[in-house]
Amino acid sequence: MPRNEGNSDVIIVAGWVQVEPGRREEYVAGCHEVVELTRAADGCLDFALSADVREPGRINVYERGVSDEQLMEFRGAGPDPEQTAKILAAEVSRYRISATEAA
Repeated sequence: MPRNEGNSDVIIVAGWVQVEPGRREEYVAGCHEVVELTRAADGCLDFALSADVREPGRINVYERGVSDEQLMEFRGAGPDPEQTAKILAAEVSRYRISATEAA
């Protein structure tokens, strides 16, 4: 896994998406390739989508990267239209964390 060597800032993208509870496992399984491609992308330090343990239709989103530019170069506008159609609600935010704040 890449490290954030020589860069004091880290970009964190975190939140959740809501899908029909009966379709959550299908949605997460359909994201396998997205997870693999994202983790292999330049500047990606970590990426995960996971089923929430309390809410049956919730999928937690977590991404850590080295720059806004690299994040947007690969991620673009977000999920593809097929995935977007399955999302009932979402709350995902981007944060910049500096080394002095994280220490």
